[in-house]
Amino acid sequence: MPLIRRILQADSFAGYNRLYAVGRLPGPVTEIPCWAHGRRKFFEFADITASKRRGRNAPPISPLAMEAVKRIDVLFDIERSIKGETAARRHAVRQELSAPVLAELETWMKAERAKLSRHTPVAKAMDYMLKRWDRFARFLDDGRICLSNDAAERCLRGIALGRKSWLFAGSDRGGRRAAAMYILIGTAKLNDVDPQAWLADVLGRIAGTPQNRLDELLPWNWIPEQRPDQAA
Repeated sequence: MPLIRRILQADSFAGYNRLYAVGRLPGPVTEIPCWAHGRRKFFEFADITASKRRGRNAPPISPLAMEAVKRIDVLFDIERSIKGETAARRHAVRQELSAPVLAELETWMKAERAKLSRHTPVAKAMDYMLKRWDRFARFLDDGRICLSNDAAERCLRGIALGRKSWLFAGSDRGGRRAAAMYILIGTAKLNDVDPQAWLADVLGRIAGTPQNRLDELLPWNWIPEQRPDQAA
């Protein structure tokens, strides 16, 4: 199974483009689009519940958008069936089940797009995916890649909700320090470790830990140091 190096899964934000440049050192990052972002516009045009809330101002429900959502959802259903499986198993299932669905989706979308004006909202949603189709299809070739980056966005939700409270980092250096703290705390949470307990213990032990044993303090290896009073 071929492995893709230096992966970044995100939307099409232009700020990431320099990461994908061929001449980047030590090497370009591979762009992996998020299928949840690709599906989102179709979902908006097919959202009957939201249209009812908007009343007369709501745009008409698009049958093409509904069909696109249904076809994309088949891929998400396949992904749910292999959640937690090994990368090799995910790769095998994708080659067997997802690849034919993806090929049919591309054929259908190209055929329907050819009938639409470029100014049609659904056409713009189709263009977003069709122009990046080779990148959207990369999940088929590497079982480590997720279909969407929803998990990462959920982790960042707390930061997004509170950003008005800590709008300014004070300096670029302060921003980098804040980013490092977010990474440490987020990594601890992903490993079901209490970030406060882990940081308090590690900060107290790191100066006396030999360099060749620092990996023992990483969240996935960490064992809290037992104090004499706890042992008693």
